[in-house]
Amino acid sequence: MTLEIFGTYFVAACLFVGAAFALVGSIGLLKLNDSMTRLHAPTKVGTMGIGALLLASMVQSFVRGEGSLHEMLIMGFLFVTAPISANFIAKVQMHRRACVPPPAPLGDETWSTFDTPEADRVIDSPEDRPA
Repeated sequence: MTLEIFGTYFVAACLFVGAAFALVGSIGLLKLNDSMTRLHAPTKVGTMGIGALLLASMVQSFVRGEGSLHEMLIMGFLFVTAPISANFIAKVQMHRRACVPPPAPLGDETWSTFDTPEADRVIDSPEDRPA
């Protein structure tokens, strides 16, 4: 079996796995009932699906002899930004009290986003702020 045939089978497997992950992520986004559980579908499963599709694209370009590393940059950006955006969305949901609150800290203030001084908890109007 030549390298080109092996590469083609690997690309086909990556496309199948990527499409399956993307499908599961899409179904999870539609079927899960609350925003915090719905958050996992596009960030976890969708990231893996897109990663597999980009890997298939990269391998296919090397099999054809053209070679492309642009997909590596896209995957790196995707794998770095998806968890960070999911973390920010989860924090917003926690602060809006739109979800079940996290457990209380054990003995110290470990939830940094909830450990704010009382003076900062009061939200003032723009008219009250100094110019």
